[in-house]
Amino acid sequence: MTALAELRPRLRPDVLISEPLLHGPKTVHLVKDPVSGRSFEVGPRERFLMARLDGDATLGEIGAAYAGTFGRRLADGNWRQLLALLGSRGLLTSGPGGPGGAAPAAPERAGGAARRNGPLRGSVRLVADAHATAGRLHRKAGFALRGPWPVLLLALVAGMEAVLLWHIGPLLDGAARVFGNPVLLVGVATLLWFSTALHELAHGVAARHYGGRVGEIGLRWRLPVIMMYCTVDDYPYLSVRRHRIAVAGAGAVANLLFLLPFFAWWLAAPAGATREALAGLLFLGSLQALAMLVPLPPLDGYTIVSQAFGATRLAESSRRYLALALRRSPEAARYPRRARLAYTAYGACAVLVCCLLLAALVLLVHALLTR
Repeated sequence: MTALAELRPRLRPDVLISEPLLHGPKTVHLVKDPVSGRSFEVGPRERFLMARLDGDATLGEIGAAYAGTFGRRLADGNWRQLLALLGSRGLLTSGPGGPGGAAPAAPERAGGAARRNGPLRGSVRLVADAHATAGRLHRKAGFALRGPWPVLLLALVAGMEAVLLWHIGPLLDGAARVFGNPVLLVGVATLLWFSTALHELAHGVAARHYGGRVGEIGLRWRLPVIMMYCTVDDYPYLSVRRHRIAVAGAGAVANLLFLLPFFAWWLAAPAGATREALAGLLFLGSLQALAMLVPLPPLDGYTIVSQAFGATRLAESSRRYLALALRRSPEAARYPRRARLAYTAYGACAVLVCCLLLAALVLLVHALLTR
């Protein structure tokens, strides 16, 4: 035990550890190896120890700090179990007096021989270095995330949506005209496809701005749908919660910003076919953007709400807790107060949102058919 207490193990500095997150009745931290891409969960006590494995502090010193915080000392077996876990995953690096673990080789990304594409579904990368591409885009558009620009742009899109809501009748007329004209429908669908591409790139630019890493930019097809995608590998590990929320919401905001020039055109256009076509585009584009903010998985709105609650697997945990609570199971009482409030609030919100979406769908179909 004396020899073990003198060890100075060092956690690899690139290992990512998230803030505390609710997961069921527990509080967990997500841990990710950015080299292998593998991740797992640890509890607050393991997180406390991992944060102090800096290669300078001995296990004896860390153990003393642990005892002062949690009221108990770790036994020899506890240390060996933790070091074996971290070492087997390649998360420890050689340090003075401490065990070393070679970092695992980077796995082959989803591409080349590892990617299995078919005529009906598949994906292909568009750029070799997605992170560098996001960096170039950030240099051009990153100003929108600095200074007064975020507030100004959000005010513009909020004002646009308020005006459009006030003129919902003409917008529905425009949508009906678009659906009734195949040429207009193709044109609007093409513009909305580009808006979707902008949505994905906006996630990457926001992640780059706040310190996240963009893993891949490409095209994915699930015929007859072909969509652009942008994967952000480590945004859940950003240290500031509002930054994680901003990354999740950047796509929908980009969709609405895409509509601003068409909104100005619509305001200035005289009554006629052009104004009706623009109204249809604005209605469908707004519907597309706002739908992404619905707080149901796997939409961006669900990610935003999960980050706001500080939870992982929020929908799954809410379903499990509410099922226990409705059955008056004693297990429900084991959930901490914060978890009970979060899961109850999200469950009520999800039911309300589903009811509102169903009512809105019925009203929308009725309005379009009667026009």
